[in-house]
Amino acid sequence: MAKLTRFGISIDSDLLKKFDSLISNENYSNRSEAIRDLIRDRLVEEEWAGNEIVAGAILMVYNHHTRGLSGKLTDIQHDHGDTVISTHHIHIDHHNCMEILAVKGKAKEIVALHNKLKSVKGVKHCELSKATVGKKV
Repeated sequence: MAKLTRFGISIDSDLLKKFDSLISNENYSNRSEAIRDLIRDRLVEEEWAGNEIVAGAILMVYNHHTRGLSGKLTDIQHDHGDTVISTHHIHIDHHNCMEILAVKGKAKEIVALHNKLKSVKGVKHCELSKATVGKKV
């Protein structure tokens, strides 16, 4: 484990109360853990903004009965074969499916893939969850 460093911060008391309430609701055991996660989240955002090699997941919900939709989605994924590293297909009910794509690559390429998928007619929901490959965080 890396060497820990202690530091102090000054913060408005009302803001601290709100922060304490927030982290309590999220089950943090202490402020330090919450602050570390906030810093890591910001560092991941910087990786994405800097077009670094990143990882993430794209989650889609769609009606698989929509004519040609499954084929279009598969074609887009194959066109981005260097970025899509895994897929998981889930049958939600008789009509709706969920696909989760694990992705890795340049941030801009992943965002472009997400934008292509979400704009396909028949896709009901498409969400991009941004993560890191762990080298800078």
